[in-house]
Amino acid sequence: MTESKRDVVIIIGKLVLVCLVASLMLGLTYVPTQEQLEINKIEAQEEAMKEVVPSASSFEPVYNNGEQILYYKAFDSSGNLVGYAFFSEENGYNGPVELAGGIDSSFNTITGMDVMGHSETPGLGAKITEDKFKNQFSNLAVDNLQLSQDGGSIDAITGATTSSHAVVDALNSKIDEIKEHET
Repeated sequence: MTESKRDVVIIIGKLVLVCLVASLMLGLTYVPTQEQLEINKIEAQEEAMKEVVPSASSFEPVYNNGEQILYYKAFDSSGNLVGYAFFSEENGYNGPVELAGGIDSSFNTITGMDVMGHSETPGLGAKITEDKFKNQFSNLAVDNLQLSQDGGSIDAITGATTSSHAVVDALNSKIDEIKEHET
C-alpha cells in the first residue's frame, strides 16, 4: 500500500470514528431530551390554561373514551365550574396554528386565547401572537367570534387573513365540540 493510499484510509477511518462517536452521543441524549421536551410542553399548556381561564384555580381533563384529552373543565378555588380550557389546531397559511382557548361555563363568553405554536410568515401571519390581535378574544361574546369582514368582532391582520381565519375557525370548532359533549 502506498503512502498516499494509507493516508486516505487513516483519514476515512478517523471520519468514521468521529461519526460513530457523534451518533452514540446523539442516541444517548435523545431519550432524556424528549422526556424534558414533553415536560416543558405540559408546563406550557398548564400556564396557557391559567391565562385563558384566569378565574380558574384547577383544571380537570375530560377524555374521549378514556384515551385522548378533549378539553379541560376549569374550577375556581371553591370547586365551582367556571369554564373550559382547550387546545385546538387549524391549518394556517404556512402550516398548523396551535392555540389554547377558554370559554365560560355558560358557553357565552370567550375568556381568552393564546397561540401555542405556528409556522406563519414573520411580520404577517406571525402577528397572531401579538397582544393587539390576541386581546380581541378576551371577554368576547361567542356570537361575535367571526372576523369583522364576516359580521363578527375580530379585526383580521392586514395581509394575513388566512392566519386570522385559522384562529377563529380553531376556536369555533373546539367550542362547538365542547358544547356538543357537555350538553
